[in-house]
Amino acid sequence: MRMTERFLLYPALIALSCSLAFGQSYKVLWSFGGSPNDGQWPLGNLIVDKSGNLYGTTVYGGNNPQPQGCYYLGCGTVFMLSPNGDGTWSEATIYEFCSDISGFLCLDGSFPQAGLVMDAAGNLYVTTSGGGLCTNSPGCGVVFELSPPALLGGSWTENTIYSFCPSGGSCPDGAIPYAQLVFDSSGNLYGTTSEGGTGQWYGGTVFELSPNGNGGWAESVLYNFCATGRYNHCVDGTLPKAGVNFDQSGNLYGTTSLGGTPRGGGSGVVYKLTPSTNGWSQNVLVYYELGGKYGVPLASATVDANGNLYSTISSGVTTFGGVFRITASSRTYQTLPFIGPNGATPTSSVFVNSHTGFVYGTTTQDSNNFGGTVFRVSQQGKQNILYTFCQQTNCTDGKAPFAGVISDKAGNLYGTTKEGGANGNGVVFEITP
Repeated sequence: MRMTERFLLYPALIALSCSLAFGQSYKVLWSFGGSPNDGQWPLGNLIVDKSGNLYGTTVYGGNNPQPQGCYYLGCGTVFMLSPNGDGTWSEATIYEFCSDISGFLCLDGSFPQAGLVMDAAGNLYVTTSGGGLCTNSPGCGVVFELSPPALLGGSWTENTIYSFCPSGGSCPDGAIPYAQLVFDSSGNLYGTTSEGGTGQWYGGTVFELSPNGNGGWAESVLYNFCATGRYNHCVDGTLPKAGVNFDQSGNLYGTTSLGGTPRGGGSGVVYKLTPSTNGWSQNVLVYYELGGKYGVPLASATVDANGNLYSTISSGVTTFGGVFRITASSRTYQTLPFIGPNGATPTSSVFVNSHTGFVYGTTTQDSNNFGGTVFRVSQQGKQNILYTFCQQTNCTDGKAPFAGVISDKAGNLYGTTKEGGANGNGVVFEITP
């Protein structure tokens, strides 16, 4: 890892404790059944509405297996879980991707890997990594809107608000978005694409979608990655797998999974985008050496109320990944490494409780049951394992959580696992304090 001169290297690691947090209960709310009647492999974060309903996506599943490589697995779904009032939950598939087909194109998108975002009217927005008008197989992705039914029990209305790279080719507007979107206070949407743009090697973009007043949306590219450097020297980063988040001053923060080192290569960066009258300028806050001990940043950066940044890094040479914090006051970089028993290989963003300051997240693996964990870290760096997956036979309690966790008003935590469950296709789980 290397940092710009704005940062001071924090030499000591945060204190590590692997004590188990007792007093909470774990419950599987839903086990996915897979195509044709259900979803399979949830990868994105859940969201919760005011009524306590949960919404999410699955990368496979549904009943539309025909074009663009969906095969028998289906092209993905949007699902809703609703509490029944007696401790049980009901699941409904509210949309199946690749329902709008033209030739071999899934015009409405396919393979959603991101979580949803909801506006004040209850409309849902998400990116898909495939499908759309793009003729590059299996498509270059779309941004997608789902509007709730006027009457309870009715169908949700789909609207594809943007299709990336409609002409195919090098995709100057970006291509293949993996990450969750975010709203600003004016109702504009922001996100990233992992490829495309006008930088070297078409290393991805940060984009904005703005409603144009006529029911449509206009896309503009705010930043093209690999805009600085030559050849494979993408000093500003390349291949962003994660989305962006705002601080209270309107700056955007995110990560890339490659690039960053002046000598070429690199395992990614943590970056800041600052708006001005002349557009957006980028500043690399932290970069990671290729093959370094700290690993690769794959998740978005969470910004707390004080402007501190939190996220995770995947496995490195001498660690199993970790959780990091960049403090707003002193601009120091601190990391809590995973060592195996307390988790390994996180891929998701973290949730920061605004009242307690606790940081919550998941790891996809661990060296106990090899199913991953849900963890909590205090501001002093003490870690508790809230749950270790694969405790049940055949991992019916879930395995490999690729997404993070969210919280409702009562403090219950909700998340998903990619694998495990009664059918091996992943679960939605609840941890109750």
